[in-house]
Amino acid sequence: MARPSKLPLWGVKALGAMSSRGLHTSKVRAIAQLPMHASRLLASQLRTAAVSSKPIVELCIRYNEVLLDHARITAACNALHHAEARFCRWLLQARDRAESNTILLTQEFLSEMLGVRRTSVTDVASKMQAVGAISYSRGVIKFIDLGKLRNMSCECYETLRENTG
Repeated sequence: MARPSKLPLWGVKALGAMSSRGLHTSKVRAIAQLPMHASRLLASQLRTAAVSSKPIVELCIRYNEVLLDHARITAACNALHHAEARFCRWLLQARDRAESNTILLTQEFLSEMLGVRRTSVTDVASKMQAVGAISYSRGVIKFIDLGKLRNMSCECYETLRENTG
């Protein structure tokens, strides 16, 4: 099963992909951060398909590597960078995945994703709005100036794009 060539790997989510290699139960919780389409496949069906398809196995292994890379880079980012830079990185990533200049995200949800207090998200969002990078109102974020967001983001945004794209 080949994925369309124009679709980046981060556009393919294979939760539980390692079940193709025999893992039966995932030990993590998944949260859909943005609206998406999904299909469900039983682990036994994936294992059966993987037995007869090397590309499926390779995709599952590759996605697992991308997921581990993403977790490693994000953990380092969360430990080393200020909330403002992480906020910009996260928004840029969300925009890339949504392929839209408008996304719906509450401050409460953003605070959970960034591991900061809701008031910190309010402060950073207000600053981003004041410099003209975004427009934010009642959970609707509109991207106004991506260049400003990139300049205020940490290098982790580009690192994640290079390593997981």
